[in-house]
Amino acid sequence: MTCKPTQTPAADTFDIPTLREKYRAERDKRMRADREGQYQPTTDDTTHSYDVDPHMPVVARDPIVEELDVVVLGAGFAGLLAGYHLTKQGVTNFRNIDHGGDFGGVWYWNRYPGIQCDNDAYCYLPLLEETGFMPSKKFADGAEIQAYCRQIAEKFDFADKALFHTLITSLKWDEAIQRWRVGTSRGDELLARFVVMGCGVLNMPKLPGIAGINSFKGKIFHTARWDYDYSGGSYDNPVLDRLADKRVAIIGTGATAIQAVPYLGRHAKQLYVIQRTPSTVDERPNPATDADWSASLQPGWQAERQANFHRAAMESFAPGEPDLICDIWTEIARNLSAELEAEGWPEISIEQFMAKREVVDYRVMERLRARVDEMVEDKATAEALKPWYRFLCKRPLSSNEFYPTFNRPNVTLIDVADSKGLEKITEKGFVSGGVEYEVDCIIFASGFEVTSELKRRWGIDAVEGRDGLSIYDHWANGPRTLHGTMTHGFPNQFFIGYIQGGLNASVTEQFGRQAEHIAHIIHAVMDKGAKVVETTLQGQEDYVRHFEEMEIDMTAFQQECTPSYFTNEGQVKAPWALFRSYGPGWGAFQKLVQDWRAKGDLDGMELRS
Repeated sequence: MTCKPTQTPAADTFDIPTLREKYRAERDKRMRADREGQYQPTTDDTTHSYDVDPHMPVVARDPIVEELDVVVLGAGFAGLLAGYHLTKQGVTNFRNIDHGGDFGGVWYWNRYPGIQCDNDAYCYLPLLEETGFMPSKKFADGAEIQAYCRQIAEKFDFADKALFHTLITSLKWDEAIQRWRVGTSRGDELLARFVVMGCGVLNMPKLPGIAGINSFKGKIFHTARWDYDYSGGSYDNPVLDRLADKRVAIIGTGATAIQAVPYLGRHAKQLYVIQRTPSTVDERPNPATDADWSASLQPGWQAERQANFHRAAMESFAPGEPDLICDIWTEIARNLSAELEAEGWPEISIEQFMAKREVVDYRVMERLRARVDEMVEDKATAEALKPWYRFLCKRPLSSNEFYPTFNRPNVTLIDVADSKGLEKITEKGFVSGGVEYEVDCIIFASGFEVTSELKRRWGIDAVEGRDGLSIYDHWANGPRTLHGTMTHGFPNQFFIGYIQGGLNASVTEQFGRQAEHIAHIIHAVMDKGAKVVETTLQGQEDYVRHFEEMEIDMTAFQQECTPSYFTNEGQVKAPWALFRSYGPGWGAFQKLVQDWRAKGDLDGMELRS
């Protein structure tokens, strides 16, 4: 299939300097001095608690006391890929530990109506060739993804080892026994040689710190803890019939809301959609997987597709390279590639390339804003729904039903850009523009603790390395690691996530390669008969220096962006910036770690028996 460039407005039909000023004004209107402080942690209140599981009952069990080779924190894709690669290396004495009731991580917890992955499932779902699984369509449903997560664990024989509905309360290194003491909410006493932090990036729901949030007398919940007992319907049949006489407010218009809003609009008596910053929402072609296409795939097809997607979304296509993905994520690269092809692929500087890409970015965003006018009947509502920022300032989204929902008489957009959020929540509802809106239910589609301080994201009371050093103190100003994998002072501890390494457009591919690296180190240490491995201070600092020298400064681009978790709410040089990555690119970083592994001497690490 040939994927053609999209039709976008010509560059001479609008004025880029004027648009740039418009983008800046819209950004400044939404910028808050409190940055990440505008959000509050979830509370112990059962109406919106992190701990409560509305999906599966917690089954009582006796505390477990045992020694393990590895404890893997998390049973989402990070934890699953750690389990897969450990098993592949012959390390089988491990447990996944997760506070959910089954495998899946974010796909276990999130069961809101309409949930699907929002990028290509043939890239996003890992290990498709290894398991023989094929997604049923391009953007797979959440239930299919969660079932696939369990299938991975079952396929590679570690499904029965997991401890579910179990919160980690403490991780403390015991030098006397050279193991990690792992404390849990179930009273377990686990002694682990190694600990892998596979906590993920979308594990901890967050709430906006709106005045009066705890005063509301109606129903309140986060989308990651959807309450079908209240809304009616079910995960596999989201007919929300119990909302027929309910006035509902949903706070947020990001990735979750654009999927859930059409269902709420269809069933609620009245729906208020509360928006601070609109998302880019393109069309969403979601065909069923073609059986002939699937049968034609050759070994290595997924890695090839993932690499193609990564180049399109985060780098650029090579001359003559086709777009295998063909959606909103790859449009800019596809259109730019067509322009360069028409020019005979001239030799240009990186500055010239980026200038061309910027123009294509503006043209695509003009197309997306025009789409709002085409689909939303009320002109004021359409204007408020238009995104005024560069393409990757926020997560790009797609939906065929989100915009038409605002044509329903029972759906009202409440834009809170001017006040930078809701003014307050009351016993009866919420206040915006000085007007109180009475509602029966408030739903938070406010996202997760992606870039906030580490303790809020992990939710673990104590993580202590050698000599009682807290990692929360050790990394107070951001991570310092070797390869984004280990840090000095924390023996036998490994990290998966957006931590000082290579960045891939498929988060599962990134996690998988990190898990592969970790499993290699653990196997090598065990094979050498050592008990302890730790990054030397010199090895760590040499890598940090190299990483920082290679890192691309994204400050100028991010200062053009509207605040979001993509930009740490506008914080410059944030300690936990999400997209800090190895400057030469994903391929260069993989070569760096592969060459390091091939040397076989664990350079930059110290082994102890």
